[in-house]
Amino acid sequence: MTSDQLAFGNKNKKGANIPSGQGVPPQKLDILEGILENFVFSNDDNGWSVVRLNVKGNREPVTAVGSLIGVQPGESVRLEGYWVSDRKYGDQFKAQSFTTIKPATLVGIEKYLGSGMIKGIGPVMASRMVNCFGVETLDIIETSPARLLEVEGIGKVRIEGICQAWQEQKDIKEVMIFLQSHGVTTTYAIKIYKEYGNKAIDIVSENPYRLAVDIFGIGFRTADKIASNIGIAANSPQRAEAGILHVLGSFSEDGHVCCPRALLVEKAAEMLEIDDTIVEHAVDSLSVQGLVVIESVAECTVAEGSDVAEETGDELIYLRSLYASEVGAARLMRQVLESDLVRLNIDIDKAIGGFEKEFSIELAWQQRDAIKRAIKSKMMVVTGGPGTGKTTLINGVIQILKGKERRVLLAAPTGRAAKRLSEATGMEAKTIHRLLEFSPRAMSFERGPDNPLEVDILILDEVSMVDIVLFYNVLKALPMTSQIVLVGDVDQLPSVGPGGVLKDVIASGCVEVVCLTEVFRQARESMVVMNAHAINSGKMPYVKGEGHRRDFFVIEKDEPEEVLETIKTLITQRIPAHFGFSPTDDIQVLTPMHKGLLGTSNLNKELQELLNPEQESISRGSRTFRVADKVMQIRNNYDLDVFNGDIGKIASIDRVERVVRVNFEGKMVLYEQSDLDELMLAYACSVHKAQGSEYPVVVLPLHTQHYMMLQRNLLYTAVTRGKKLVVVVGSKKALAIAVKNNKIQDRFTRLAERLNG
Repeated sequence: MTSDQLAFGNKNKKGANIPSGQGVPPQKLDILEGILENFVFSNDDNGWSVVRLNVKGNREPVTAVGSLIGVQPGESVRLEGYWVSDRKYGDQFKAQSFTTIKPATLVGIEKYLGSGMIKGIGPVMASRMVNCFGVETLDIIETSPARLLEVEGIGKVRIEGICQAWQEQKDIKEVMIFLQSHGVTTTYAIKIYKEYGNKAIDIVSENPYRLAVDIFGIGFRTADKIASNIGIAANSPQRAEAGILHVLGSFSEDGHVCCPRALLVEKAAEMLEIDDTIVEHAVDSLSVQGLVVIESVAECTVAEGSDVAEETGDELIYLRSLYASEVGAARLMRQVLESDLVRLNIDIDKAIGGFEKEFSIELAWQQRDAIKRAIKSKMMVVTGGPGTGKTTLINGVIQILKGKERRVLLAAPTGRAAKRLSEATGMEAKTIHRLLEFSPRAMSFERGPDNPLEVDILILDEVSMVDIVLFYNVLKALPMTSQIVLVGDVDQLPSVGPGGVLKDVIASGCVEVVCLTEVFRQARESMVVMNAHAINSGKMPYVKGEGHRRDFFVIEKDEPEEVLETIKTLITQRIPAHFGFSPTDDIQVLTPMHKGLLGTSNLNKELQELLNPEQESISRGSRTFRVADKVMQIRNNYDLDVFNGDIGKIASIDRVERVVRVNFEGKMVLYEQSDLDELMLAYACSVHKAQGSEYPVVVLPLHTQHYMMLQRNLLYTAVTRGKKLVVVVGSKKALAIAVKNNKIQDRFTRLAERLNG
């Protein structure tokens, strides 16, 4: 290669410059004009897209790539960029910038209107409108919408909807034009408009960091990029304060309730690339504003080789809401523990005997002891692994206390966990949000100190999933005269939200704790149960055992490609044929990570193509949803009354109205197209998302690709999600790493210390 070729690239057949490898882009940009035919791919995170353009004089569509934010099929676009030659995909036009032009041709107008951008107009209606008005169609909508009555199927109500949608689209377009150069993708433009309306540009200009707080999916880095572009200095107090709140938010997402000041300053200064002194001042400023709480904590440490204790101190920084939750939870727990217990006139041994006789069971001594202590305690924790009889114990407490006309309530963090608890006890169990009567309008719980629960004993299941904020709200709604039983498996993954409530309550030593360890005979017959306990003890699972059900399998595959192909065969052929389970209704793939060949994103795409390939579909960025797809809600949406982890099936897609109906176990929920980023395909999901759920069949890929997530509590949690069958597919090395790795990251919390006074 000559020096000229290295510097300026090769010439392609069109005569434009093509960079060689990672060579220097050409000095002169080419212009390419055409009509956008369709999107081949679009990235939600950065707006990078692959599109097909109809270019005058070309028989075949031209492929263009670049950040094409806000463009709709049917629009005419003028791209500035240069040609590149991709070894796999051939010649492509790489766009550096673009401008859009209203479509002028009949085909372009029809495609533009039928693309779904205007609610109420689909492909059929777009065709009728163009047939009626020709090239004047867009002008008619803009200036004389009453004339739309001339189109068959359009009435006054639909005209109003079209006009409103057209105006909104114009406003959104203005927002997009403003945000386009600042890194905000088309995925979030509609959300920004919905949140702020016509004030969007003013609000974003004044304080772009609000986007990271107010708009789901927009992070600090995007907001920071906008801030930089509109002139906010890198070392400004506003940026430093926003960065600190972002770092604290990141810590809470990792499960921490607070952060040591020194660590917070270090992380924020590193992320913002500013001096520590600026961050220190910003922390103090946030404290004065009441947005964070600074708490001094003294610790006694003994230096190596010395018998003298030295008191050292640090400051812990809390987000205000998390501080209130932790301090409040500790205060209310102490009040419950210190309040008087209503003494029942009851012969407990006789009552337990009556329960055993009525249900034809024989309780173990641990269970009998636990029932006695639960009835005599203001607050108690029951913990234990699968098959140790937690549900039987709960049933015993319920039956005995109901016989004494005590008001019993049951609750769990998720809908699936509440449903399982209800099925196991024969009594209604609610999610915690429904128990506390969450109001979407007020964004708060109706139940609280002024409107407490009407309950004598509250039994809260799956407490390992409960974070400190939710726990505080439960305690606020609990009458001081009532009792509470906390049930959970402390060896499972901790809550996704901040805190380690179950672990901290046990560690405090202030509450009665019953740890069930005996695995009952019927449960011992299951290899799933026995292997769960083996894994929890640091032992490799076994796959053969006399007297056991063959409900646990390990299929060794060393290459990621082999693991993927095996999983696909298992789900579509082997498991349904051998065991009779439904591939979509009964089998759940759980995986440790989101990225990579064996992550949730790729597994869902692969399984969607296998299990549901040809249904009517709708796209949101790079994701495609089809009728009958299995989907999961990935954040709490109180307006729609669906919550993080809820699984449903897409019942219908209305491309004209741009809405999707999802059936969540009999409850139909309507999603606008802009809300679809709250859904993900759920043929595969992360182990964390599966907490509190049980599935007939669990298929678990394990590979050294997942090295950072190969932990014992994660493997244990995954295996205990399987009710009838668990199949692990992967390398023996990865399985051994997960079993041996019992290092659990400590969370910054002080609930246990506060309970100890």
